[in-house]
Amino acid sequence: MLTPLSGLANINYRHFYDDYDEVLCRKKFKVLLDAGISASPIGDVIVEVGKSFLDTDYVAGTLDKSMSEGLVINLTGLDCVTFVENCLVFARCIKLGKSSFDDYKAQLKKVRYRGGSLNGYASRLHYFCDWISDNEDKGIVKNITAEIGGVEYNKKINFMSTHTGSYKQLAESTNVEGINAAEDAINSRYYYYIPKSDISKSYDLMQSGDIIATTTSIGGLDVTHTGYVYKEGGGTYFMHASSKSKKVIISPEELQEYVSSDSKKTGIMVARPLDV
Repeated sequence: MLTPLSGLANINYRHFYDDYDEVLCRKKFKVLLDAGISASPIGDVIVEVGKSFLDTDYVAGTLDKSMSEGLVINLTGLDCVTFVENCLVFARCIKLGKSSFDDYKAQLKKVRYRGGSLNGYASRLHYFCDWISDNEDKGIVKNITAEIGGVEYNKKINFMSTHTGSYKQLAESTNVEGINAAEDAINSRYYYYIPKSDISKSYDLMQSGDIIATTTSIGGLDVTHTGYVYKEGGGTYFMHASSKSKKVIISPEELQEYVSSDSKKTGIMVARPLDV
């Protein structure tokens, strides 16, 4: 059960996590550091962190259980976005030489919230294209989609504001205003994607640990799924928290085949985590 726990004295936001998550976090840091991966490029570190999460249960909606926005931590159940965030956060901590639970929490907040500041529901980066843009601004990732073969992604993003009934937090007008502002900012930017028929043409330009977000034909929505590039044996695969398999997996098929298997997936965005 997730419970609100007080944070550090100088932090004015709430934490939601089970005590066991703190234990798991410390254990995971120890295992990863004992593996001697801290000197590896961040993409390789991310892959090792991702492999440590293999077979972890897929659990949707963990960030939205409370009407009160807080830093939710759940290392025993991940959805596609929290899997991406956790792999990135553990890798960044390892590269920074920081491995305490407080270090982990600080990095998670920095990655998950606009400008790294937790200030209510709308400060969370709900749209993944916005997540990429904000984390690029923070120097955490680089959106490489255009430079590896992407074409312009012309789409109006407004799914949340046009489906307020699907989000209990949007019963509050201030949250709706915040989401409208986020959508306006998204729609003022240029985005790119690699059409699914062309993904394999960019394999040689992708690296293990690159973040993948699958674009969609669903109206008003930017992407529907996220994960990481996983290179092995000359192949380019997809490591992700799978709702179909109900756990974290590495796809048995290569990335293009995986994306092409879903008629609503139109292609991918690619962001590269930056070394720290």
